[in-house]
Parts: sequence; structure tokens; C-alpha cells
Amino acid sequence: MPITIALEPPRQEGVLRLLDMSDAYAQSLYPPESNHLVDVSTLEKPAVSFFVARNDNVVVGCCALVEAADGTAEIKRMFVDPDTRGLKVASKLMEALEAIATKKRLRAIRLETGIYQPEAIALYRKYGYLEIEAFGSYKPDPLSLFMEKRLG
Repeated sequence: MPITIALEPPRQEGVLRLLDMSDAYAQSLYPPESNHLVDVSTLEKPAVSFFVARNDNVVVGCCALVEAADGTAEIKRMFVDPDTRGLKVASKLMEALEAIATKKRLRAIRLETGIYQPEAIALYRKYGYLEIEAFGSYKPDPLSLFMEKRLG
């Protein structure tokens, strides 16, 4: 069965499992002050579009697009189950979140990722994201990479 991507609520068993895996992965790579993970209640806010990827109805990936008041949005909680890597789940999630950002006429999508995640950095670069300075409430951090893609 093909991978499906849909807007779904984040507070469901399969997603919570992925978020726990994502937390453990980030905590294994970075100190607490360099982890900028948002919790489930943040993902349930009205300004958030939360995407769930499924393979044969099993949750295998997720990501959130969090809109800011300035006409931009930030990618948060992008994570794919390591057992399903190679199925292009992350690419399908990127396409879905960029499509909704374009539909909402956002000017740019931004993100923060860690320097020890070459697969994530390669994915974002493949989609045209370029390095920028720290944005929003982020402080410069030698373990963080900030990126942006302008839309329209």
C-alpha cells in the first residue's frame, strides 16, 4: 500500500510513539539547552497544521507546520520511523507541508535542526532551504542550523 499523508490530530497512539522516539533521538545527540522540541499541546494549537504519514495504516512519520504572525511558518517535529526509512516518507511530508504553506500564501518556511543530523540537513537542502541566522525566539547555537525557504 502506498504511503499516505493526511492532516490529523497529534494526540494519538502512533504519533505519540514517534514523538517519544524523536525525543530520545534528539536527547542522544544534543544537550537539553540545544533541544528545541515542542510538546503535544503545542502541536494541537489552531496555528499548527499537523501531518501524519501512514504505511498500510500504521503511523510511520509526522511533521508540523507552525504558522507565525509574520506570514512565515516553522517546521517542527519532523520525524520518520527509522524502520521505514527509504520509503520517501520525509519527502512526502515535505511536499505536503510546502503545498499547504503555498495554499496559505505564507512568505517563507523556516526550521531549526541539529548539526549532527546530516540526513535531515540533506533533505532540507534538497528542497531548497538555505542557511540563515537564528530567528524568532532562538538564540545562536553552535549545535543548531537555521534554514529558510522563501515561497512565492
